[in-house]
Amino acid sequence: MVDTRYAKFGIGQVVHHRIYPFRGIIFDVDPTFSNTEEWWQAIPEEVRPAKDQPFYHLLAENADTEYLAYVSEQNLIPDHSGKPVRHPQVDEIFVKLNDGNYAVRDHQAN
Repeated sequence: MVDTRYAKFGIGQVVHHRIYPFRGIIFDVDPTFSNTEEWWQAIPEEVRPAKDQPFYHLLAENADTEYLAYVSEQNLIPDHSGKPVRHPQVDEIFVKLNDGNYAVRDHQAN
């Protein structure tokens, strides 16, 4: 029997990190850890997340810059601020919804 896990957060949802001061929009989800061992080992052991949980790819921002982040589910909480995310790729991928989250932009094939 396979233990099925479901992602707590979805594509287009705005979240923020529970420890570090950044937030972002989820643009992809891995069902379990799918990065390098070197990346995982670089995380301080006292805050290193378990690998057997969903990991989220974010268009992220902090007070100083915008970047891509890869974050475990245990370290994310919903962001209910309603503030837009300023990452430069947001408008390429998403449209902002009235609830503060985002929907994937409908791209027409030529």
